[in-house]
Amino acid sequence: MRRWLVAGGIIEHPDGGVLLVQNRRRDGRTEWSTPGGVIDEGESLIEGLTREVAEETGLVVPSWHGPLYEVAVEAPDLGWDLRVEVHRAVSWHGELVTEDPDGIVVDARFVHPPACADVLGATWRPTVEPLLAWLGDRSSCPRTWRYRIDGATREEMVVVALPTA
Repeated sequence: MRRWLVAGGIIEHPDGGVLLVQNRRRDGRTEWSTPGGVIDEGESLIEGLTREVAEETGLVVPSWHGPLYEVAVEAPDLGWDLRVEVHRAVSWHGELVTEDPDGIVVDARFVHPPACADVLGATWRPTVEPLLAWLGDRSSCPRTWRYRIDGATREEMVVVALPTA
């Protein structure tokens, strides 16, 4: 079983927008999420989150608050599971640029919360539901979301929400 630790960052613009990045997947499709990514061996979650945000967006975040929420996804048919912690930038600076060295992030923009559901439309459930729930009620932190993915191929995949403890 392969295990990943992933960090996501919520960065808010003073005008009220939330930063979303567009990710190009190996099969060519794209989907939107908050910036972040897999934490490298030997990095703390915050070090990795700060690195990923800088790589994907050009923004420097000196301080984070959180976690705001966590997402656990198990995919037994695919042989992996992941845990995601999402934190909020306390402050940030820099110019928004999308020059991701991994070539995954192809666009980034600040989106006002009422438009987030439309932008996130084709994104998978474990990314969309927790983010939209947090945007709708920021007082219930931290919160945990759990999912299981059944199916061994993209065509067979079914995402099932699991009860939280």
